[in-house]
Amino acid sequence: MLLTRLDVPHPPDDWSAALPVVRHLETHGLVFTEQVTFLVGENGSGKSTLIEAIADVCGINSEGGKAGTKYASTGMPLPLGEAAEVELTALGIELLRGPRRRRRGFFFRAETLFNLGRNVSGLPGFWDDDLTAQSHGEGFFTVLDRMVSGPGLYLMDEPEAALSFRSCLRLLYLMHRVAREGGQIICATHSPILASLPGAQIVELGENGIQNATWEDLQLVDDWRRFLAKPGSYLRYVLESD
Repeated sequence: MLLTRLDVPHPPDDWSAALPVVRHLETHGLVFTEQVTFLVGENGSGKSTLIEAIADVCGINSEGGKAGTKYASTGMPLPLGEAAEVELTALGIELLRGPRRRRRGFFFRAETLFNLGRNVSGLPGFWDDDLTAQSHGEGFFTVLDRMVSGPGLYLMDEPEAALSFRSCLRLLYLMHRVAREGGQIICATHSPILASLPGAQIVELGENGIQNATWEDLQLVDDWRRFLAKPGSYLRYVLESD
């Protein structure tokens, strides 16, 4: 483990202060107990906001990319990132706060990945392939295979966005392998496939803030199970509402 706890000692100076997840962090914090943690919840629950804050406080560009390197914007942390504090293990301090060239962290942010690729593809320490010459899913794995391996902190925001069912299984194996290698992964996802990784910590964000959950009890798992069992019931409701 590199990162063991996240706290927000005082409210951030922006809209995120009103999110239930942020209010929960002010009071209770969040303890990371496993090598892989999944953040799940509805759109707007604060998953991406939380991942970005973790990136900021750990010295990883919140727009996506490597620890200790800036690619775009002012490089200033977001208000929640400024307000947040983390507890790091000795290894976490070494790999996230040590000499810049030895830092081991990467934020895989699906939303900005190809913009990042235009800046860093082919540079030393990154990947050689041109992401624009690959399919969306192939480009994702070009980056994942090169940047997510071994000890380090790896943040992911909806990495399943461009992936098929089978590619999600491939990513699940990559996560499993990296955890065995000593890496720590914190992943915001809507994928019941990824969240099924055995031994992972699952944190559900919602109206009540943050709660640890089991895969079987997740709302997203129940929704998919019900839809796949009887899609007509959902489609009739959605289409008739037009």
